[in-house]
Amino acid sequence: MLQSEATAVEPQEGQEMQFAFGHTEIVVNVPTWDALNSELRKRFSTRRGFALATINLDHLVKLRNDKAFRKAYAQHDLIVADGNPIVWLSHLAKRPVELIPGSDLIEPVAKLAAQMNIPIAFFGSDAAVLEIAAAELQKRHPGLDVAIRIAPPMGFDPTGIAAMHLLDEIVGSGAGLCFVALGAPKQERFAAFGRARAPAMGFISIGAGLDFLAGRQTRAPRIVRTFALEWVWRMMLDPRRLALRYLQCIRILPIEIMAALRLRRPPT
Repeated sequence: MLQSEATAVEPQEGQEMQFAFGHTEIVVNVPTWDALNSELRKRFSTRRGFALATINLDHLVKLRNDKAFRKAYAQHDLIVADGNPIVWLSHLAKRPVELIPGSDLIEPVAKLAAQMNIPIAFFGSDAAVLEIAAAELQKRHPGLDVAIRIAPPMGFDPTGIAAMHLLDEIVGSGAGLCFVALGAPKQERFAAFGRARAPAMGFISIGAGLDFLAGRQTRAPRIVRTFALEWVWRMMLDPRRLALRYLQCIRILPIEIMAALRLRRPPT
């Protein structure tokens, strides 16, 4: 079963955490690990495809400024909370969700895929990372079938002709689930594109998850994550790249806090 390190929470019936961007509404419609486990089992057993996104504060910034990203996100079937700020905002709104980071999804979902005989695909990162990650997952989960590994070239257009051909390769491999490791917004755009063209395929966007698994990048220690300080760890490792990103995230927090408080009001 997919499991969380956090204490389970139960959302109020009929209420889901949501974020509004003009006329576009993004809903965290899978609030708990148990709900995710149940949903994935149902979809795998019926070979019904999906696209799953893991929303975080950086995504909220991008969703404000990128129309194509908003459109792709709105086409996702399943959205979970990746990042403690999203969880905190959900509690402010009295619509609690559990923390379900994309990097933490890989292991339990791969285990479930092995149990249910769902071949998987890796798409993104680079060839060396994909090879190491595949070997590691297959060692941990005997019977897991990594049907295909594709590292697209630099400058890859996630909705272009090349994406169409690579998607055909993934479908032709027999994979029923594709882990997409391209980083936002490219991975979500490819997942939405793939979802429309391959309705029996599942797509899960996982960012740097395969790089962590292969040892290419070092994830924050568990105790750092427990105290919700993973962003500090990342900042220390790559301040030049992340300083502006985190500043933009901090800037939108007051707006998101006010929006979360408005969600407390019962519908009229």
